[in-house]
Amino acid sequence: MLYQPDRTVVHLDMDSFFVSVECLKNPGLRGRPLLVGGNSDRAVVAACSYEARRFGIHSAMPMKLARRLCPEAIIIGGDMESYTRYSQLVTEIVADKVPVYEKSSIDEFYIDLSGMDRFFGCELFTRELRNTIIRELGLPVSYGLSTNKLVSKVATDEAKPNGYLTVRKGYEKAFLSPLPIEKMPMIGRQTAALLRQMGVKQVGTLSNIPPEYLQNLLGKNGIALWKRANGIDESPIVPYRDQKSIGTETTFQQDTIDVEFLKTQLLRMTEEICYELRQQNKLTGCVVVKLRYSDFNTVTKQVKIAYTSIDKTIKAHVMQLFDKLYDKRMLVRLVGVRLTHLIPGNYQISLFDDSEEMIKLTQAIDSIRNRFGMNLIASARTFTTVR
Repeated sequence: MLYQPDRTVVHLDMDSFFVSVECLKNPGLRGRPLLVGGNSDRAVVAACSYEARRFGIHSAMPMKLARRLCPEAIIIGGDMESYTRYSQLVTEIVADKVPVYEKSSIDEFYIDLSGMDRFFGCELFTRELRNTIIRELGLPVSYGLSTNKLVSKVATDEAKPNGYLTVRKGYEKAFLSPLPIEKMPMIGRQTAALLRQMGVKQVGTLSNIPPEYLQNLLGKNGIALWKRANGIDESPIVPYRDQKSIGTETTFQQDTIDVEFLKTQLLRMTEEICYELRQQNKLTGCVVVKLRYSDFNTVTKQVKIAYTSIDKTIKAHVMQLFDKLYDKRMLVRLVGVRLTHLIPGNYQISLFDDSEEMIKLTQAIDSIRNRFGMNLIASARTFTTVR
């Protein structure tokens, strides 16, 4: 048996969170096929009820296809303010009850209960925490409890909807082995297709492949994948801190009145912080632009927006704010962009307004930047020399 450290980790996940909040606001929606997302043909599904999933609908599916699969589905545009408010309420309950927790998305938490068994049974404690959330907020919640983040997350997925599952120490590999490889985090469509071509359909088969072979096949990810297939995950719980904003600013070597240059710099900075925002799995609800003139007079303007992390949407607001700010036609020595009202989430983009094409483009660009660096790819307009 492979060594596992003495840890107790809980993965807590709010079931179909957006849908559950909508049903809480309007109980008449319960039990009906419900889609949250944009209503246009180019929009995609941000979330769907379990009733809608029976028709083969899933998140990030084109809304046009979802409507074809289930014409009677109810479509709701989404209310990020409500989702954020309920997320904060869940966070307050978790923070009040547990010693260390990581908020990995707007509706997911990892909780470290290591060592608590000597004082209070971890399983009983976690069930009571779940019951508290259900009782006080009326929202369904599932959890998995095990020795690490990976196994507890997979256990949560197996326990849904509105259930719980414990995988005890020493049984991690046995729990994972019969599952399809697609249920293993880190395995995307391309990797799953490659493994299935090799005849690897279950996690157990994957766990028995020599790690050296997987390394030759998949590079450094091969070793990580082998460890996970064997139930090994040493990633720590990262204590939650509520980051308020993310931004950047540039002071020019020479003051300038070149409007196109100023706009280009703002767009370049916006691309950088949007990428950083997505890397942190966060969305922004407010955009701030800052200008400092040659006389050191500093002005700012901000606008609240629908929560997103996609460049195109945020850059449009940045340009609008700049046009409103730059009214003196004076030399400018500094420009800055800041994104505030941040919320956590693994929703890489705002699914309410963005088309499937824009989503895929953003993900492809981020993938290139992850491999080769931020400066390798950018919009044509931002290729310029900083003054």
